[in-house]
Parts: sequence; structure tokens; C-alpha cells
Amino acid sequence: MCHWRRVRNTYRRCGHAFDLPDEMIQCDNRYCKFSLTHPSTCVPPSCTASCWQYRQFPQQYNPQIDAFCPSCIQQGKAA
Repeated sequence: MCHWRRVRNTYRRCGHAFDLPDEMIQCDNRYCKFSLTHPSTCVPPSCTASCWQYRQFPQQYNPQIDAFCPSCIQQGKAA
């Protein structure tokens, strides 16, 4: 099903963390009302009985990057 992806990059060398913009992941399932492949002719009440009406819980990732963050690098703290 369609869902949001949330990514927070954590930089180990300085300890800073930055959230990336949320990204919508499309599922391409015709039975998901948020999918681009969901037929425009599928309308309530049949749609609410047969199609997924809610997005899934967001995927959350927190990569641990062994480097300084871009702000620290720009300010020269990484030297």
C-alpha cells in the first residue's frame, strides 16, 4: 500500500541529525485509493468496501553516517 518514507541522517563524527523531506512511495495497487493505478470510476460505497482507505505506517530509516554533517563541513569544523 502507499506510504510515506521518513529518513533522518545521523552523522557520527559531530552527532548532528538531519531529516530529509518525506517521500511518498506509490504501491501501484489498483485496490489502494491513493495509488495512481486506482480507477477513477471506483467510488463509494463500493470503493470503501473493496479498496484500501488508509496509508500504511511510514517507513522510518535512520542511517548512521561515519562522517561530519554538511553544516560542519561548510563551517570548517571537519578539519
